[in-house]
Amino acid sequence: MFIKFHRDNPNQRYVKMIIDCLNNDGVIIFPTDTIYAMGCSISSSKALDRIAKIKGIKKEKANFSFIFHDLSMLSEFTRPINNDVFKMMKRNLPGAFTFILEANNNIPKVFQSKKKTIGIRIPDEPIITGLVQQLGKPIITTTITDKDEVSGFQTDPEEINEHYKDIVDIIIDGGYGDNEESTVVDCTDNEIVIIRQGKGILD
Repeated sequence: MFIKFHRDNPNQRYVKMIIDCLNNDGVIIFPTDTIYAMGCSISSSKALDRIAKIKGIKKEKANFSFIFHDLSMLSEFTRPINNDVFKMMKRNLPGAFTFILEANNNIPKVFQSKKKTIGIRIPDEPIITGLVQQLGKPIITTTITDKDEVSGFQTDPEEINEHYKDIVDIIIDGGYGDNEESTVVDCTDNEIVIIRQGKGILD
């Protein structure tokens, strides 16, 4: 299903459809403040299996991130972080960043790597953060790519729909996407290290 989503006044019937989809092992494609992404509920192993199959990757080795609604979700899924790191995140979020943090045991086992870290995103995109708030739990996310394009990313939601309409359950049209990835910041060991410079400029 292809849904045109209005940021300022979302159709609540569409919102309910998307939430129901996520709660029933659905896979969706949605806009972020960087690149269009594919995702599912953190509690749906079936949907995660589907995403891994679509991308042709092993889920145990994939670099999935988690979209949170806001920083209040941190304590539920991550180990305590120091004040300096928290203040830095608060200054820069919502924004085009992926922050690597130490995970706690609430993260599904498939993501509990030897390092026990997770990537956290709070995009500056009210469509997806609003859906996460309604869902009440994080959404697992991975970017969608286009091997035929020089940039490697698909930005036109109409073209995304043509490619994925028979593969995923819902595609959310939030307008043209960006073609630059998020900036990845490693905050483990209570240090702040940029490991990939992307769209976000750290303050």
